[in-house]
Amino acid sequence: MVAAGHPAAAHPVKPVKPQTGSTYYVAPSGTDAANGRSTRTPFQHIQKCADVMVPGDTCLVLSGTYEETVVPARSGTADRPITYRAAPGAQVTVSGASRIGGFEPVTAADVTEIARTDPYAADSQFSDAVAAGHIYRTDVDLGSDVTTVQVFTDKKMNIEAQWPYPGLDLLDPTLQYAGAGSAEATIADPDQTRPAGYWNGARALTGYWYISATTTVKSSAPGSVTLDVAPPCVHKVVPKETRYALSGKIGELARPGEWFYDAAAKQLYLYGTDDPDGHVVEAKRRTLGFDLTKASHTTVDGIGLFATTIATGPTSTGVTLDSLKGQYLSHYTDITRGATDCGSTVTRGVGDTGIIVDGTFNKVVNSDLSLSAGNGIALRGQNNTATDNVIHDVDYMGTYAAGIAVQGNSQTVTHNTISRVGRSGINLQWNEVEGLTPGKDVIAYNDISGYARMSLDVAAIYTCCSAWMMGTSLDHNVLHDPAPATTSTTFGISGIYADNGQSDLVIANNVGWGNREGTVMLNGLGTGSHDNGVYNNTGGMTLFYVKEPGQSTGTKISNNIGMIRGLDGATAGGLELSDNLLQDVDPLFVDAANHDYRLTAQSPARNRAIPLPGINDGSTDAVPSLGAFQYGAPAWTAGARR
Repeated sequence: MVAAGHPAAAHPVKPVKPQTGSTYYVAPSGTDAANGRSTRTPFQHIQKCADVMVPGDTCLVLSGTYEETVVPARSGTADRPITYRAAPGAQVTVSGASRIGGFEPVTAADVTEIARTDPYAADSQFSDAVAAGHIYRTDVDLGSDVTTVQVFTDKKMNIEAQWPYPGLDLLDPTLQYAGAGSAEATIADPDQTRPAGYWNGARALTGYWYISATTTVKSSAPGSVTLDVAPPCVHKVVPKETRYALSGKIGELARPGEWFYDAAAKQLYLYGTDDPDGHVVEAKRRTLGFDLTKASHTTVDGIGLFATTIATGPTSTGVTLDSLKGQYLSHYTDITRGATDCGSTVTRGVGDTGIIVDGTFNKVVNSDLSLSAGNGIALRGQNNTATDNVIHDVDYMGTYAAGIAVQGNSQTVTHNTISRVGRSGINLQWNEVEGLTPGKDVIAYNDISGYARMSLDVAAIYTCCSAWMMGTSLDHNVLHDPAPATTSTTFGISGIYADNGQSDLVIANNVGWGNREGTVMLNGLGTGSHDNGVYNNTGGMTLFYVKEPGQSTGTKISNNIGMIRGLDGATAGGLELSDNLLQDVDPLFVDAANHDYRLTAQSPARNRAIPLPGINDGSTDAVPSLGAFQYGAPAWTAGARR
């Protein structure tokens, strides 16, 4: 566990040792790449470096955009890694997108032709936009699966034509809700005014409680649409609670930033206020910018990623991903992929999106990662690290993907700043890795805000279900200002949520505000909430299903400040409560209105805590303080240190 008041103990990033070896230069065609530093003709592709480098070599990449997937031919060694690095001052982007052009205006005659197979295209918003000169078309093969198509104009992602028009902020879309009379697989909505049959075969995205799901429309009429299947897990559409959106109909292509792809004809339609060929229009072509799934002791430093990502593999070790600038890491719009079971839906993208770190002793540090349908980082394997990263605007599909999705065990997630996420900032699922001795995770000194954008029953740090966590420590995190976009119930929004029977956790010295259920929530449903230590947190907590005999044996809640909900009968479950300062006593913080939760000299929280070495050390008083900040000790801070 990281000791309070000692941020330096939170796993600082060690500098890479100098290495000797050959240096290769890379620059796009037509660029004076060497800049006087080498007489060697530079490579035009990073892959050329990857083909020839041996341990100790460096590929120095000069400014430019590189449309490729780099697959190393060999790995480095622990003392002589292979390095791909942006040259000093260079702006380097490895892109998964490629430019498309040849757009022509769509005409009234084209609409007539389209209406032969889709009669609803005539006399639609699409036909009106064509008449106004806003619709363009080009021939391009983007594959047969429209749910993976991603289109950009001038480096900004466009959206597939849909109803309602969501706007261009992926984490703040316009939402439409099922109306009165909705039930099972039928969405009733008086705002549905399209003619009977219009939406037949369309794709539907639904969201309710903690479930986001996709399916198709079986039948439609003015005022209602009926889905092929009801949303999984809940198996019903809930009036005024289930949000939904419909796509896959060209008749909806009528607003700025929208596209429609006809996979059969291999034609892309784009709404534009002027000729798209006057802009940079691109489509995603490559999933990986660096395929490191068979690489070890490899460093990627200072490289930008656009519409692509990086993945290591189960045997990877010693990989360092440093100072990445990643945008639009992963994209998909099909969540269920034909599945109807709950697990497949909620976990879509958890293990295979964002920067994917598998294997052992690999790390992602000092990086800025944003805009992903799934994760910012997927931390798999064992003994891997994510430190000092800024992650935002991810999980816009609202599944159990997260800013950082932690799987495996013995992982370290420290000093990250995470904001504006569809569900949780950190999703913690503890699993054993075959052949390795398991150990605890350390989740510490992270600043997380703007969570629960697209899903509820969630937390800034969420962990589930029925796992024995081997002393995993969640400490010194600042968890604040959730921002649910839905109008549904806000149940379950907390700072840290140990859901459905998580045991053997240490939850200490965390601070939260704006959370409906408080800084910490324990739910003993299932196997029970056992042997958890909840110490010195500020911001209150909620206890669920910990009241019956045997549901919370060994769990201790001490030295906390704030309201505790669910106290009635909690000790009957075996839970031990002591030395907490509840909501009826003013703790006299320095400036609670501005979230300065240090203690004033007059605070009743001073000299009150049970001494817990390694947790509440540092007070200048004879006895430790309650809450996350020890009186007289230097105040600790959370978030990326850059």
